[in-house]
Amino acid sequence: MPVIALTQEMGSLAKDVSLKLAETLGLAVMRHEVIEHVADRMQVSTSLIGRLRSGKAGLVERLTTDRRSVALYTAEELFALADRGNVVLRGWGATCLLRAVPHVVCVRITRSMKKRIEWLMADLETDDAEFAEAEIRRSDQAHAARMHSQFGVTWGDPVLYDLVLNTDRLSVESCVEQIRLMVNRPEFAETPASRALLANMALEARVRAALKEHDATRDINVTITANQGELLLRGIVLDSEERAQTENIAASVVGVTGVHNQLRLMASTRRFASAKQT
Repeated sequence: MPVIALTQEMGSLAKDVSLKLAETLGLAVMRHEVIEHVADRMQVSTSLIGRLRSGKAGLVERLTTDRRSVALYTAEELFALADRGNVVLRGWGATCLLRAVPHVVCVRITRSMKKRIEWLMADLETDDAEFAEAEIRRSDQAHAARMHSQFGVTWGDPVLYDLVLNTDRLSVESCVEQIRLMVNRPEFAETPASRALLANMALEARVRAALKEHDATRDINVTITANQGELLLRGIVLDSEERAQTENIAASVVGVTGVHNQLRLMASTRRFASAKQT
């Protein structure tokens, strides 16, 4: 079940490649699922999520939107789509989220700024090259900032990808053929181990999203490790009630068969006071 993760770079023809790739290989292609899922879980408009991603959100929107929730719900949906298999995922950090999975092919589609400006001018039916360039640079800066903040990587670093394709020199059809060849290589064959790894990552993402969704646990930050339905929870929580709530919510997530709760409690106020006195 092929899973292909592509970058999303304005004017690079990545969208054209993803659609042709899906048509050629008989795969599903991610369309609006992620933005709709994130907006629904956060109870905000899809346009707000779009503005945040494109770098067009105002100061108040940037300051008041919980970006951790955006990241958690994005990961939840991307892992769910990848776990089903037979899909092309474009943008949303898919290449970073999924690059640890051996059978996922991570591809960057890129193009020169000159060609990207020409593409956007044609798309917007304008002859204002300065405006088109400003829009592309704003989009690039938003992508770079988000990738660095969320994954600690430099956007565009070729080491992040299995394949980098330049549509200045390659047609959409040639890009598709190169990706098809890569998908069929033994290095990217799906194995029981790689399938299990992806399933574990998808379950971990569901649990993190579930904890974020409940008022009692939305601000906790603990380590969640999944292994074939079994969860291991580690970290520090405020008190025994928070410890129990975390375990109960995690246990209620679809796909969880057991929870090993190794969460530790914060030292009591009295113990802190005692320590300060000594």
